[in-house]
Amino acid sequence: MSEAIYSLIDQLGELDTNLHTQDFLLTWEQSEANLKATLLVAELLEELYLANIDTRVFTSGLAVSIFRDNSTRTRFSFASAASALGLSVMDLDETKSQIAHGETVRETANMISFLTQVIGIRDDMFLGEGHEYMAEVSKSVRQGHAEGVLPQRPAIINLQCDRDHPTQTMADLMHLQKTFGSLEALRGKKIAMTWAFSPSYGKPLSVPQGIVGLMTRLGMDVSLAYPEGYGIMPEIEDIARRQASASGGSFEVTGSMAEAFDGADIVYPKSWAPYDVMQRRTEYLRGGQNDQLATLETECLARNDQYRNWECTEELMAQTRDGKALYMHCLPADITGVSCEQGEVAASVFDRYRTATYHEAKHKPYVIAAMTLLNRFEQADRVLRQVVERGTPRQLVG
Repeated sequence: MSEAIYSLIDQLGELDTNLHTQDFLLTWEQSEANLKATLLVAELLEELYLANIDTRVFTSGLAVSIFRDNSTRTRFSFASAASALGLSVMDLDETKSQIAHGETVRETANMISFLTQVIGIRDDMFLGEGHEYMAEVSKSVRQGHAEGVLPQRPAIINLQCDRDHPTQTMADLMHLQKTFGSLEALRGKKIAMTWAFSPSYGKPLSVPQGIVGLMTRLGMDVSLAYPEGYGIMPEIEDIARRQASASGGSFEVTGSMAEAFDGADIVYPKSWAPYDVMQRRTEYLRGGQNDQLATLETECLARNDQYRNWECTEELMAQTRDGKALYMHCLPADITGVSCEQGEVAASVFDRYRTATYHEAKHKPYVIAAMTLLNRFEQADRVLRQVVERGTPRQLVG
């Protein structure tokens, strides 16, 4: 095995982390060491996969997924991560469970956790509910373990909530680290996280919030751009400002996409719903006022329509640093003339960076696996060293 892999394991062993038995819910609640450890383990797992090394560290156990919103990339990334570690995936379909009959969160969390090592949850559509639901599941399994009901306390991983999307943003950060050479090389780089036009409504706030909540930790110059009325959660803007000040970077909010793109090293044009629209949507759903949702959607689409010029075009890309900024997107992007009549990004821009965005996405399974492994094993470096020394082929070579 290469010296590079052993070097990564040594670096992991030198970090003072506290992820063992601790959930991964919000990046801004994690220490710098925890973030670095997650990236190191993700890189190790990716390198071991490419080297045809079996990375299974469990011989049995479940990885339970709870998706309260539609998903492609994150759903398959979670399943891939579980498989890479040796766990079997079970998706909890709440419509087919006793939840429909009034089963409490505490009871459900314990009943699905007897032989479960990790629970991944996506609950991103309703403000004030997603993160709180994850925290309640976390509290419930912690209590179940303390009372001797559960032989182990499963890891809870945020696969996207109303506040943050840590598996996505950590995959984004891994992509930036590989593109620019190191985390240190990101210091002073400008990233433009901008709203972009979409012909759909109700997209969560968690990606832009996750980006400004993470990249301001790294000494980057973060520019958040959106039209009037499309702001994110105010408390997360406050977190971004504090973190930028502490890291030596900067954080600005602008009402101009062009201003955000000016001199940017990285651009991330992505549609999201206005904060007040998401608040109203949550109120209607909580109150059983589903008849109001169609009216709200009509209002929101008409509001979006005023900002069709918020599109990542060749002209805007020419304003970035040397006209060669890295384009990023969590996917799927609304591509003008391809997936919709008019959308977030010009077809020529997306096509030029299409392969890069796929590389960006491919890191997510390894990030999820890293979060799981670091939660389950107190000395993750020793476990990974055993994996390397065991050297079992992932697949036979004939």
